[in-house]
Amino acid sequence: MAKLVFGMNQSLDGYVDHMAFAPSAALFRHFIEEAEGQAGSVYGRKMYEIMRYWDDDHPEWDADRRAFAAAWRKQPKWVVSRSLQSVGPNASLVEADLAGAIRKLKAERAGEIEVAGPNLARSLTELGLIDEYRIYLHPVVLGGGKPYFAGPRPPLRLVTNDRIGGDVIRLTYVPA
Repeated sequence: MAKLVFGMNQSLDGYVDHMAFAPSAALFRHFIEEAEGQAGSVYGRKMYEIMRYWDDDHPEWDADRRAFAAAWRKQPKWVVSRSLQSVGPNASLVEADLAGAIRKLKAERAGEIEVAGPNLARSLTELGLIDEYRIYLHPVVLGGGKPYFAGPRPPLRLVTNDRIGGDVIRLTYVPA
């Protein structure tokens, strides 16, 4: 059975914004290794549209960016959306019965499946389907924006914490 994991970069005041701060080289390498080992990813529409950036090669990319793109392209993706009509390579559209589709996905797969996007994570949290939360805490204060927890915070229990690179702490929680 697969494990559903929601993990994102977060500011000290609880917000996620890929444009406001970026991962260090060490953290980006960590994300490459995670992407290479994942059984797939589940995306909401907005996050999927952001991540489609990795579908096309860019001449300015360094070796790490090419490695992340290769890992991202290789893994299966499931996109939860009522508005998209189609999705890109190696992706499937989940249009209805979110709970049933994700339960089936977890039952049929092994390994970790990433959940990407706070809104999707909120829906999956409400359904009790997320097995682990990973907060990559950055020493940045944004003062507002999209919160990591888009809905009420679920009761959680800290299982581990570790430092990645010089300034990021990964906090790993499971539902309490």
